[in-house]
Amino acid sequence: LLGKTKEPNLQPLSLLDKLLPVYEELFLQLANAGAEWVQIDEPCFCLDSGQPFLPELAVAYRRLASVSPRLRIMIAAYFGGFGENLSAVLQLPVSAVHLDLSRAPQQLDTFFSEAPAPLSLSAGLIDGRNIWRTDLGQALKLAEHAIKKRGTDRLFIAPSCSLLHVPVDLDLETEMDNELRGWLSFAKQKVEETVLLARAVSDRSGNVAQALDANRATMLKKQTSARIHNEQVKQRLASVTKRMLQRESPYPARRKLQQESLRLPLLPTTTIGSFPQTSDVRAVRAEFKAGKRDLANYEAFLRTEIEKAVRFQEEIGLDLLVHGEFERNDMVEYFGEHLSGFSFTQNGWVQSYGSRCVKPPIIYGDVSRPKPMTVAWSQYAQSLTTKPMKGMLTGPVTILKWSFVRNDQPLADTCRQIALSIRDEVGDLEAAGIRVIQIDEPALREGLPLRRDEWKEYLAWAVDAFRLATSGVSDKTQIHTHMCYAEFNDIIEAIGALDADVISIETSRSQMELLGTFKEYKYPNEIGPGVYDIHSPRVPSRDEMVSLLASALKVLSPAQLWVNPDCGLKTRQWKEVRASLAAMVEAARTLRQSVA
Repeated sequence: LLGKTKEPNLQPLSLLDKLLPVYEELFLQLANAGAEWVQIDEPCFCLDSGQPFLPELAVAYRRLASVSPRLRIMIAAYFGGFGENLSAVLQLPVSAVHLDLSRAPQQLDTFFSEAPAPLSLSAGLIDGRNIWRTDLGQALKLAEHAIKKRGTDRLFIAPSCSLLHVPVDLDLETEMDNELRGWLSFAKQKVEETVLLARAVSDRSGNVAQALDANRATMLKKQTSARIHNEQVKQRLASVTKRMLQRESPYPARRKLQQESLRLPLLPTTTIGSFPQTSDVRAVRAEFKAGKRDLANYEAFLRTEIEKAVRFQEEIGLDLLVHGEFERNDMVEYFGEHLSGFSFTQNGWVQSYGSRCVKPPIIYGDVSRPKPMTVAWSQYAQSLTTKPMKGMLTGPVTILKWSFVRNDQPLADTCRQIALSIRDEVGDLEAAGIRVIQIDEPALREGLPLRRDEWKEYLAWAVDAFRLATSGVSDKTQIHTHMCYAEFNDIIEAIGALDADVISIETSRSQMELLGTFKEYKYPNEIGPGVYDIHSPRVPSRDEMVSLLASALKVLSPAQLWVNPDCGLKTRQWKEVRASLAAMVEAARTLRQSVA
């Protein structure tokens, strides 16, 4: 059901009959190898379904259950509740159902009222998606409730989901202070919590009782810790008004002032922000962090790299320049290092996608910005050129979604705290003479709740957070945003509500397919659809990019269209970047002649 097809009339479920024999063969091999249980993950059941798949669901699981009488099936979903699908799932010929009770504890009532007597419950009581220590007292209440209804012989105690979403071992964090360490739990510790909770169900004496008492004391201390709560931040958040979410004038008035100020040509060219983080850049940063280079030496190196990037951009004729972000290790971690309320790990790596891993920051307390984070670098870059320089920031939703976030207040409140910090940075960039500021929000679509009835609330506070971060500037200051790794059909109205002057999106691999959504919505502001794929080392030709831009002009007016790559160039090599960007500039010049 989560598969994507390019054939409009092809329904994914029509392929089920071809897929099931493969599962049957695998089940038989597992049974012959001695397996007693097999867990089948079905997270699609946590999505809105309208239940069109229920007949096929029953047929599929009857076939799987008949493969071997020795093999018991547990069906699992996570990151939310089964919702209206639970009743049907409980009637399947399986031996156990796993419920994510850290995200959706309300499922228990339906389970107890509708589950057949022989069906076992796998209770996901330990949050497998965040890094906070479990409140074992609260988890124990749910476990005891389950035992009263189901008995101990048909109850599993488990994490809510796979533990690949959290770092491996808190014991490896030797430089973290003890108080913060006491609040955290990584994969190894979550397994220990699971075992402890299972033991506590039947025995609360001795070491188990001591561990529960220690956990209770930790939970209480965390709730009242001064390092979490900052009264000034809370007061500032409470003072936010709706007026702070609005630019001075509507977009058409802003556009006229920005054109007069920036004097950019038709089809202006720019990049998304980062330039190659070469082995030299990474080596020098590592030397600085290890104390082998002093601050003055490190900053001199960065200024040299920035100047090289500026001169290159001038040489090939880009219209709106960037400083290259050589000082940044990661688009989220860098900002977390400059904000209060954040902490970091030495070894807290988690899989991002494919073989790529990230080390997310930890948001443990109220967020504020003690001092400017990017202004000096953007100001220096602007001093090197008469062309406009674009300030580069990560947006509040993306910082929130790509961090491990505190679980003691609503996500919306934490996001607004981050937005106020970004708002301060935007204001300081403008005061320093930066006339274009880009606030990236690639995680906006990713943050959507699983259930559509929760989308409206999420999009309301996510959009408000972006506008809070960006609306404090004058009409002459041009606000950009960038989004990638997403399909925008479902949230196009929310994207419009961001009221960014310019949005850049990833479109080259889909041959501008995503622009169809912007055509139907009649997006009023300016758009930079990516014209080459930065995930590949391949250098596209000028003619290829001219063709893509010509496709874009079937949807957008020339006055709306910007020319840029799909995303940042951090992971690429300079040789391919130089050739690709030079071809991109030539493509824009070629097309200007035909639309001027």
